[in-house]
Amino acid sequence: MQSKINQKNSTTINGDQEKKDDFALEKDDSGGGVNKPAAISGRKVMIVVDSSMEAKNALQWALSHTVQNQDVLVLLHVIKPSKQGDQSKVTPKVPEFLTCMKSSCQVKRPEVNVEVVVVEGKDKGPAIVAAAKTQAAALLVVGQKKRSVTWRLMLMWAGNRAPAGGVAEYCVQNASCMAIAVRRKNKRLGGYLITTKRQKDFWLLA
Repeated sequence: MQSKINQKNSTTINGDQEKKDDFALEKDDSGGGVNKPAAISGRKVMIVVDSSMEAKNALQWALSHTVQNQDVLVLLHVIKPSKQGDQSKVTPKVPEFLTCMKSSCQVKRPEVNVEVVVVEGKDKGPAIVAAAKTQAAALLVVGQKKRSVTWRLMLMWAGNRAPAGGVAEYCVQNASCMAIAVRRKNKRLGGYLITTKRQKDFWLLA
């Protein structure tokens, strides 16, 4: 079902003028064929956040690997639509964990402007994609869960009618901007697994 995002039900903290700079990739000079973000200033980098460990890992990766000094960091949180009638004039409450995340980002990267945006969406994937387009994000980063063997078997029985990576995969395939799904690899090997439209589960040791 198509998600509906109410613009009046969006909360933005410390909003700056939107910049529509494109996100670029450049090849690693080492010859390993690794794509890395090019140093382009003034972008909007949107990170999908919630209280999960996957979201925290994605935020940590973005702060360390792709956010530049002049970028605007947008922390996006999606909530379920209100059931209490017309709430178009009611501003969604910003969860406490989101305020803590913002403060943490400001401490770690004080030179980066941080915004918090809360939107309503019945379906999380379409809500994220629509919000990224509305905010003119140049880059969208989404945390990705590791799927169990049982889940993958159920997907096979369902005839692959559902997206293999859930919300993260939906965003990667449908976002109008560059989208990256990030998953922390196991503790023994470390690093992150990165998925884009062109690369799936690329292991980035960092």
